[in-house]
Amino acid sequence: MANLRQLPPLAALRAFEAAARHCSAKLAANELSVTPTAISHQVRQLEDSLGVPLFIRQPRQLVLTPQGRELQAVLSESFNAMANAVARLRAPPQRMAITLSTTPAVAARWLLPRVGTLRALHPRLDLRIHASHDAVALDGVTADIAIRYGRGQWPGMVSEKLFDTVFAPACSPALKLRRRGDLTRHTLLHFAVPGSRNQPGTWAAWQQEAQVPGLDVSAGPVFSDETHTVSAALQGQGVALMGLALIADELRAGNLVQPFGPQLPGLPFHLVCPEARRDEPAVAAVFEWVRGLQPPGAGT
Repeated sequence: MANLRQLPPLAALRAFEAAARHCSAKLAANELSVTPTAISHQVRQLEDSLGVPLFIRQPRQLVLTPQGRELQAVLSESFNAMANAVARLRAPPQRMAITLSTTPAVAARWLLPRVGTLRALHPRLDLRIHASHDAVALDGVTADIAIRYGRGQWPGMVSEKLFDTVFAPACSPALKLRRRGDLTRHTLLHFAVPGSRNQPGTWAAWQQEAQVPGLDVSAGPVFSDETHTVSAALQGQGVALMGLALIADELRAGNLVQPFGPQLPGLPFHLVCPEARRDEPAVAAVFEWVRGLQPPGAGT
């Protein structure tokens, strides 16, 4: 590798490259804001330093010699590369946007309180949260990445388990619920995803385990959004069968209580994105951010 200290002066190289590009010392001088005499002087110094002629000087035009053409090709490419690099450094960083799809409850009760940490890590990344119970297409149009409830098997997707789900009865402490048999005197609050055949954590499934005499698990209001079920329970409107992870803060604060079991195991939530897009900067940033979040219900 050539020693960079042995290169001719940068000013001389710039003067020659400009003169070679314009085939004119006058036009090169205009570009570099110097005099034509200064351009000619710099080129002469460069020729003396190299020991070869770079131009054939004609009355109104500079014509490159073979050595001049060779040097111009290298210098033009190098100066263009430097100019492009400087322009990229001066330009403001481009904003990135990414859409994360998840259930309304996960969005409202786990992600939204923590979005500020993502902005602190990546201030030029705009997160868009798509709240839906549907497993929407991760096609870069509807969504890019998702947190999904399921077994973690989605063809063509990278899937990483985030946290488990357990369902149990929960209610406001104002109801003073102590025993399973007391449920027959209270309203049951139901959560059901419209059109879904595999409802997680239903009162019917719970009753099969608990066998509470006289309990009508078909009665009571039905909410299509789990966050509404939680709100109704907080207001003391009844007893809900809820995923304990997503009401951990309310249980810890005593705003909700889980008076008794049994608990029904559910499926885990997974972080999912297309294999082909895992290493894209925006996808990778959000993927690592979600992975780094403390699971619901963990810690204090």
